[in-house]
Amino acid sequence: MADIIQLLPDNIANQIAAGEVIQRPASAVKELLENAVDAGATEIKLIIQDAGKQLVQVIDNGKGMSETDARMCFERHATSKIRNIDDLFHIRTMGFRGEALASIAAVAQVELKSKRAEDETGTCIEIENSMVKKQEPVAAANGTSIAMKNLFFNVPARRNFLKSNAAEMRHIVDEFMRVALSFPNIFFSLSSSGTQIFHLEKGSLKQRIVQVLGQHYNARLVTVQEKTDYLNIYGFVGKPDTAKKTRGDQYFFVNNRFIRSAYLNHAVMSAFKEMIPADSFPLYALFIDLDPTQVDINVHPTKQEIKFEDEKIVYAFVQAAVKHALAQFSITPTLEFDLDPGIQQLDAINKPFTDDKKDAALSSDLAKNFTQKNQAHFIQPTDKTELKHWKDFFEPGGNSQSGNERSASGSQGFSGSTGQKEEKFESLLDKLKKQDPGSDSPLPTHYTPFAKQLVDDNALLFQLHCTYIVAPTARGFMLIHQQLAHERVLYERFVTAAHGKSIATQRSLFPVTLQLSASDAVLLQELTTDLNQLGYLIEPFGANAFVIQGTPADVSAGNEKLAIESLLEQFKHFSSDLKFSRREKLIRSLAWQQAIKPGTPLSLEEMRMLTTDLFKCNQPNVTAGGNPTYIEFKKDYLEQLFKR
Repeated sequence: MADIIQLLPDNIANQIAAGEVIQRPASAVKELLENAVDAGATEIKLIIQDAGKQLVQVIDNGKGMSETDARMCFERHATSKIRNIDDLFHIRTMGFRGEALASIAAVAQVELKSKRAEDETGTCIEIENSMVKKQEPVAAANGTSIAMKNLFFNVPARRNFLKSNAAEMRHIVDEFMRVALSFPNIFFSLSSSGTQIFHLEKGSLKQRIVQVLGQHYNARLVTVQEKTDYLNIYGFVGKPDTAKKTRGDQYFFVNNRFIRSAYLNHAVMSAFKEMIPADSFPLYALFIDLDPTQVDINVHPTKQEIKFEDEKIVYAFVQAAVKHALAQFSITPTLEFDLDPGIQQLDAINKPFTDDKKDAALSSDLAKNFTQKNQAHFIQPTDKTELKHWKDFFEPGGNSQSGNERSASGSQGFSGSTGQKEEKFESLLDKLKKQDPGSDSPLPTHYTPFAKQLVDDNALLFQLHCTYIVAPTARGFMLIHQQLAHERVLYERFVTAAHGKSIATQRSLFPVTLQLSASDAVLLQELTTDLNQLGYLIEPFGANAFVIQGTPADVSAGNEKLAIESLLEQFKHFSSDLKFSRREKLIRSLAWQQAIKPGTPLSLEEMRMLTTDLFKCNQPNVTAGGNPTYIEFKKDYLEQLFKR
């Protein structure tokens, strides 16, 4: 009987290895950037075409390679870092396994140009499907340029699994940002299809964080710096007001290598405990330096998950370092007893209190009222015009209304703001009418009997804790959660718009410019088409900038920028759930972002319209996420509670 076990050919073995190392263009970006760093480069340029599917090119000014090294680097298990097994546990460099370039060459067409400073000419090598197609001397600058073209050209099944260009580009930007944050002393640039996305001059770590994550963090970072015999921790955490609903801006580096660690993340979260909401995530970029023998970086193919020799010690150090930093920079709540230096410059402090000024102060009506016995409650009438119509402050629009009128008009809705009484705000009722022009249409046939009676009889509704709507019915009463109910209404409206007639756009008289981080800019670019269908009109405006030309009618003027930023955060919050399509995530994000929040007072008419709209929905009882929108309390259940 013939033997059935045989060795795989090198090109097939390399393709199998590539499946472990090169999963998408971003994987190649990571490996090539790390090799450039290890080559001692001070300038590294990344060039992308077609989100890396067509081209990923890294150009560095590092030490370059000899002709032999240029050929050997594509062989499997070729490495310049390891001579014996003990070296594997003392790794301080980035790329070392010796499989990355062999894996890339197995699934792409690769062109390498490299030259050392001491050589007169460089070497050019072209490889395709692990086979060398050309090798020749070439004129080249000192350093290395490696171009990976047509990824997975020979494995079409793998290429079909790649996501959209915008999604793949986001992964590339993430990998680029991680390496760029690790090495602020190196110049990095990233260009995509001829457009420069990043131009990062070498500088301090704080400068690099601000360059990468956004200028708005410049004054909102707290320094973390702790040195011990066992390990050193340094970097920055964001002040509590920078916390977001998603964990995007969180970076841990161990010996300058980006890692993922839920354990260490918990250490940071515990340091921020009671300083940020439970569902928020703080910003941090923290670096841990320790002896390589105390950490195993070979537990995962991408080397992003590692194992510490003593995790509890590292956890305790991280938690203590962050706590100390927050306390040291007075981020934790404290009472401030120091006198503001600006007070010393006031006239009342600088100028002497003369006898004339003292007599004038004592003879004033105000002084008499508070010095005469039992007269502190009495205030003399005044002719000051600013106090003449003090009652108007408490009346909506400055008009005097009857109690019934006031209860009907109620609050100004969730677009109002304390202290801005001069400005007239749009009521929630108007917003609801704009959102659903067909509010007067007949009730659908699936209307439940008690809900139909609720609307037909114009039952009296009232609000509880500015969060719930209590609605009596023939069988008892309903307790409606106003935010969840509004989410269901908006969700169905957006689903209809996404698959049919788009929502009307209200053009802005003064378009708003929105500046985003590079990763958020790529995300917004990906969502633009769907957003246009849902009533937003957003146009690119240079690098990482957009102009908001129009919004849906229910977005208040002046809130356009906040609405988009909140939408992006909520979309990233949903992005972890892979079972949803991009459009579904967007619709759910918009419904959450635009729904009225707990704490918003509603008038009777606003409550009635929201309740009516809820029971016109195809599925009024739950949100898209499965949370109940209302709970019904039946009469017989209530009687049981009171043992009747």
